[in-house]
Amino acid sequence: MEKKSFVLRIDAHTYALLEKWASDDFRSVNGQLEMLIDKALREAGRKKDSAVSPVKNKPKK
Repeated sequence: MEKKSFVLRIDAHTYALLEKWASDDFRSVNGQLEMLIDKALREAGRKKDSAVSPVKNKPKK
């Protein structure tokens, strides 16, 4: 799976809370954010299966 990079601006207090939460779960802040976003997408019904990639396979020649 290809990953995209982007800038996220959040206040220092929120980051500190997120950093502590990630540490408690033995994750990096990035890993914690990925988990939270994935969970939110599933709960909203916008993501059905983690094995499904938004990029379709290219036909073989």
